[in-house]
Amino acid sequence: MIDIDKILDTAIEKDASDVHLICDLKPMLRIIRELKPIEDMEVLTPDDLYDVYDYFVRGNLDRDTVFKQTKKLDSSFEYKDIRLRVNISLSNEVPIFTLRLIKNTLPKYEDLGVPDIVRRMTYQPQGLILVTGKTNSGKTTTLNALINEINETQNRKILTLENPVEYKHVSKKSIIVQKEIGPGRDCLTFSDGVKNSLREDCDILVIGEIRDRETMDAAIETAESGHLVIGTLHTKSCAETIDRMINFYDVKDQTSIKYLISALLKLVVSQRLLKGTRGKLVLVPEVMVVDNIVSGIIRKEKISVSEIEDAIQSNLEKGSIGLINSIAKLFVDDVITLEQAKAQIEEKNIETLNRTIMQLRIHKNN
Repeated sequence: MIDIDKILDTAIEKDASDVHLICDLKPMLRIIRELKPIEDMEVLTPDDLYDVYDYFVRGNLDRDTVFKQTKKLDSSFEYKDIRLRVNISLSNEVPIFTLRLIKNTLPKYEDLGVPDIVRRMTYQPQGLILVTGKTNSGKTTTLNALINEINETQNRKILTLENPVEYKHVSKKSIIVQKEIGPGRDCLTFSDGVKNSLREDCDILVIGEIRDRETMDAAIETAESGHLVIGTLHTKSCAETIDRMINFYDVKDQTSIKYLISALLKLVVSQRLLKGTRGKLVLVPEVMVVDNIVSGIIRKEKISVSEIEDAIQSNLEKGSIGLINSIAKLFVDDVITLEQAKAQIEEKNIETLNRTIMQLRIHKNN
């Protein structure tokens, strides 16, 4: 019989970020981006994986029904004071599991490598702030570190909508209300939760994921009505984020939505995580402060990625940070290799990267 406690204890001991349980493989741990088997455990059988299913679902009829109807389930779970984000899906009609381990203590905001302009922007009375990046780029950690920073320094009511709730916050200087999204939980959908937030007298609304037009509509309405909205999107750059927001809408609605976005959007931070030369994950941020120039670009009939990138580059004094600048600085500081730096950008930008590295080296030596 599979020893699930042993798997979780090993994952905690080895500081794994994720556990993968898949039929015909040994339990696998992701440790600093590398997948490693737990060597002293047996290969998982279908019976093992049904036992794991029972372990995590625990007879909860709502969760069991969701899984049987949709063939997937996201939930949270607590094990020895460690929170897990549990994803269950199917492969060859057998359940498979991806477990994300969430540390008890959040890293300090200043230790994450997120630029300070992001923290300063949370003092805005209203508007829209977006934290973006691909899966496993650290968006949730950044978002929760930001919530914790606000909680310790500002007197606000913060309402979070999450699927599932990962970090559990304790109200300090702020009041924090956390709601889990999904059938049988606190709200059925993100858009339902956003709409109801207008009646809950919150100052800051945190949306764990903006994934459709309905949620985007509700987020814009909330920001427009005088709230600060902080959300995440699965996009790989600031320019792609603008494009994704606009493309939630039909062409006939895009002109009006561009004007709303240009007025309400305050900041976008797009982040990536790379394995650094010292064996730790390193944050690579791109930050776009939305000023009059960026607002003007957003309102144009056709959005130009290069124009947005140029606007970020020319707005450094207001807190914007270009991707190439971030990558070049990390290389000059010996945090990542040149190969890693080049792999993060398109071939046409290699010369710009080399020029930026040279300028930073000259500045550093002076």
